[in-house]
Amino acid sequence: MLIENGKMIEINKIYNEDCLVGMSKIPDGAVDMILTSPPYDNLRTYNNTSTWNFDIYKNIANQIYRVIKPGGVVVWIVADATINGSETGTSFKQALFFMELGFNLHDTMIWVKPDPVPLNHNRYEQSFEYMFIFSKGKPVSFNPIKTNTISNGKVTNTKYYSYKDIKQAMKPKDKLVYRNEYRLIHNNWNISVNDGNIVPHPAKFPIKLVTNHIYSWSTTNDIILDPFMGSGTTAIACIRSGRQFIGFETDKQYYETSLKRIENELSKQRLNFGE
Repeated sequence: MLIENGKMIEINKIYNEDCLVGMSKIPDGAVDMILTSPPYDNLRTYNNTSTWNFDIYKNIANQIYRVIKPGGVVVWIVADATINGSETGTSFKQALFFMELGFNLHDTMIWVKPDPVPLNHNRYEQSFEYMFIFSKGKPVSFNPIKTNTISNGKVTNTKYYSYKDIKQAMKPKDKLVYRNEYRLIHNNWNISVNDGNIVPHPAKFPIKLVTNHIYSWSTTNDIILDPFMGSGTTAIACIRSGRQFIGFETDKQYYETSLKRIENELSKQRLNFGE
């Protein structure tokens, strides 16, 4: 439970309510990380339960800035609708407003989708979304994902390994070996929309995408907020990675789906630990 100055909210719980209502209950600077994908430009109908415009976004952005800790990171995954033959550019407007609030634009990452939905229009297929990484000051946590490469350039495996871990655990000669064998992955992540997430939702997250960000920008027991929880993928990734979560979802159907998924995940973990 987070309690401060009359504000109170329970952690490791998803609330079936508007995120503006929900975030108003979170104390200032109580959240370590925010990871979400908003309804941007009403590209998805979400069972007609959500409305979206730039004024609503600004109210949400102000709350996000208030609740996140200094050193916290916001992962904001967005794309733009095409209206009257032109992309809206809303994603860039949002990025600039976050910076006006005081956030640093720490990185502009790209989620590459190898399986985009084919569209009939006079432009190339849209196969990516922006992943803006905003930080409130210098990020407290960065655990870069590194790949182990071999001579022909193929990736053999992936490690979640921080610079701090390397410095503390390795001797100088070992660090040199590590640098030669491992390199940081690029900030363009090629991950299928359906990778590890087959739930019915118009804008579902691949579990790998969420997990990569959680490991990169947070540490064990950190509190991670998803203001648009959808079918609960952020919560599932938090459970698997030892993080805590808070989520809000207005759509009753997706809210109930997320509760079922969380209970299934917790049941699996209880079985794995022999409880």
